[in-house]
Amino acid sequence: MSGIHTIVQAIVDEGLGNSSYLVELGDGGAVVIDPCRDPIPYLDLARERRLTITHSVETHLHADFVSGSRELAARGASVVAARAGNLQFEHRGLEDQEELELGGLVLRALATPGHTPEHLSYLLLDAGRPGALFSGGALLVGGVARTDLVSPDLTAPLTEAAWDSVRRLLTLPDDMTVYPTHGAGSFCATAGGGERVTTIGAQRTGNPLLAAADEADFAELLLGGLGSYPPYFLRLREVNRRGPRLLDAAALALPELSTEQVRRERERGAVLIDVRPFEAFAAGHPAGALSIGLRPAFASWLGWLVEPDRPLLFLLDPGQDRTELVRQCHRIGYERLAGELAGGISAWRAAGLPEGRIELIGPDQVDGHVLDVRQASETAMGHLPGATTIELGALDPHQALPPGPLTVMCGHGVRATTAASLLAQGGRRALRVLRGSAEDWSQATGTPLVRG
Repeated sequence: MSGIHTIVQAIVDEGLGNSSYLVELGDGGAVVIDPCRDPIPYLDLARERRLTITHSVETHLHADFVSGSRELAARGASVVAARAGNLQFEHRGLEDQEELELGGLVLRALATPGHTPEHLSYLLLDAGRPGALFSGGALLVGGVARTDLVSPDLTAPLTEAAWDSVRRLLTLPDDMTVYPTHGAGSFCATAGGGERVTTIGAQRTGNPLLAAADEADFAELLLGGLGSYPPYFLRLREVNRRGPRLLDAAALALPELSTEQVRRERERGAVLIDVRPFEAFAAGHPAGALSIGLRPAFASWLGWLVEPDRPLLFLLDPGQDRTELVRQCHRIGYERLAGELAGGISAWRAAGLPEGRIELIGPDQVDGHVLDVRQASETAMGHLPGATTIELGALDPHQALPPGPLTVMCGHGVRATTAASLLAQGGRRALRVLRGSAEDWSQATGTPLVRG
């Protein structure tokens, strides 16, 4: 890091595409920037480094995850955030150019609105020398965070503010290390790429948004590259403003329920989510269950497809990580976890309850109508001729689609199985899932894909 001899440790949430940072201070303390709700990774890292977390610092009111600042505050940390964010729990509010003394280092707030109105970036200084920037969503690797998440009326002025903010940050030295919060895989981000840490100089020369000729060109590039985002983004800013409830041991548990209890919960409106691998779901699942495989992206698809106020029931394989499942639910504010089916699919079958199946096919077996449920940016890179393209997040279980056998596809089979389970809930039959990608189909058949 330019000019500063402290250690910054990244804690990356691969599923949501975000990075938090633990900054070591010279006095045995540590600061966490933009923590996710689960405090364990930060506490474990601090314990390993023999540090005490003294502050939890927020760059903005997050829309894509529940903040962990209250959890860290309950364990002794002081919360620091933008005064303009109007947090409804104890914190220290900062404004532009205000500074926070931190064990020999200084954290200086820089007003960088755009991604959100209250957004602050933080400049880390040692003996007055700037050496690192925690940019939140104001400057990302290859982009800036999207400006359309607060309200339609604010998108234009926030885009204008984002332009001013990046121009301000470009006055910093080229060798300054930049630590963004949002990165590849985040629906808040406007660019991909594998790198999560960068420098001012690298972005000055390699960020296409920063190469815009003027503000109008910047706005066209930024807004023209925005894709869809999960609906839970529209409510988490307020959750983080009020302060999420603290999680206790009971909230972290996943009760085991009998088949009869699961049946009764479903009758009362609970949704049964089968989190097993898609191959297991296809081979047999409780009729009407929703398939969302437990993987890093589980939380995003849960938040996209399931209403937050519905009780959740789960079907897992014995070896799957219950703790990870619960943490992913809590990460986006889903807390009505009714429990899991004790005994799994074997118990369901032993009870003689209705079961569904979905046929998996290879790339050389595709015929009839095809539904591609990838994101629009993916299908634009190449899709099957004649395929219907509907993003998974926009799929209606009662979607009007051509009759007859329907092959659902994504990039491998996971999202396609989720889509097939939704369509089955809507009464669709003769569903098949392509195990593979559009490229696999093209290679197997020798047929070129349609671009654009």
